[in-house]
Amino acid sequence: MCKAVYNSAIVDVASNPVYRAFRFPVRLHVFLRFSVLVLGLTTISAASDWNTPEQSLARKIIAVTGSGGVSVTFANRSSLGKRESDIIENGLRSALQGVGAHFVVADQASAKVIISLSENPSSYLWIAEIHPSAGDPVVVLVSTPRPEGSAARDSVPLTLRKIPLFTQDRPILDVAVLEEASSPTRIAVLDPEQVSLYRAQNGRWQPEQTLVIAHDQPWPRDLRGRIVVTRDAARDHLLDVYLPGVFCTMSFASPLRMDCRQSDDRWPLLAGMLNGSMAVFPSAGIANGASTVVPEVKAFFAPRRNFFTGVLTPGVGNFTTVSKFFSAALVPRESEMLWLFAGTDGQVHLLDGITDQAAKFAWGSDLASVKTSCGAGWQVLATSAGEGTNDSIRAYEFPDRDPVAVSPQVDFEGAITALWTEARGDTAVAISQNLDTGSYDAFRLAMACGQ
Repeated sequence: MCKAVYNSAIVDVASNPVYRAFRFPVRLHVFLRFSVLVLGLTTISAASDWNTPEQSLARKIIAVTGSGGVSVTFANRSSLGKRESDIIENGLRSALQGVGAHFVVADQASAKVIISLSENPSSYLWIAEIHPSAGDPVVVLVSTPRPEGSAARDSVPLTLRKIPLFTQDRPILDVAVLEEASSPTRIAVLDPEQVSLYRAQNGRWQPEQTLVIAHDQPWPRDLRGRIVVTRDAARDHLLDVYLPGVFCTMSFASPLRMDCRQSDDRWPLLAGMLNGSMAVFPSAGIANGASTVVPEVKAFFAPRRNFFTGVLTPGVGNFTTVSKFFSAALVPRESEMLWLFAGTDGQVHLLDGITDQAAKFAWGSDLASVKTSCGAGWQVLATSAGEGTNDSIRAYEFPDRDPVAVSPQVDFEGAITALWTEARGDTAVAISQNLDTGSYDAFRLAMACGQ
């Protein structure tokens, strides 16, 4: 199956650099302390984040060390602030793991790597001094130009973890975790024709029950669907299932039963625990740990297309309609609720109830928000707008109206086809199609407050 249209990168997106511009001369004696082989200087074109030089330096390091155990230490000799250098450090560690490195303590390492963040008047220089257990030291480095006029921005160093949930050959539209202990123990998997329940036994998912989705009309080509866990006895059902033109409910009865009907029911944009007309996010969240309660905003989904029509109920402040959009995310503030809509017009619309501000970020079309105990308490997860075949997701915060990257990106082996916030609000589920095998993989995305 080809990559769904609605997950393609938003067209004509201008890059939104999250960099700092400073000046500090690089010290030449760094290069003279060792008898080394310099494997070359790679000049990386300016990018919207640090991913390109992170990946380049990681590949250079692994070419010297191989895939054995390495110890890695970092030194910031540049004018970058601690928070920005911590983000780069996290990104480099993730990039190294992605190319096969695994980290061990120094006395068990086959190579010791010292990475220095330096700079010259025009570029940032990242220098890796590699000390193999046998042989001479080696230095590799990359350079990336500093964007002129970029504003200095602080951000919180966080890690976005990708945790495998489920894999199958049939398309996966969504996965909902129904029960869990230290890890998920029971899940519901939505595909175009059924909802399948699985229970974990001896480290494997065992099928428990399959419920067929009844629908009279053929599905649109780029099919989307969502499972919403209600956990509300007053509603007399366990799950709501939303598909284009179809709405299904799964009852609490034993055995479980699912009833489907043709419907243009609105899809909920929030995934908090539902309580009446409100959505409650009960996770640790912001500093005082209080739950966040917001109106349960819903939107109409176009039954023959792959996007929302833009009609909202209830509205967001003065707005009951917005531009057609693929996905939405929420960032609560002290004085406002900031909504973000990934529009079909190639822009991200920021709504605070009074103004609709359109902006172009280097994002794809899938957004989700999570409430955590990290950083500012709320992060927006956004897909990349890259042109490659493999997609990625990164976490951002909004100290104002411009996004600040607060985590290294996590990469996927193929195209992301769905991104939904989970019911408890502090994690999200991402679905991707592996373009080599054709299989569909579901992952849980969770924020960690550090590396």
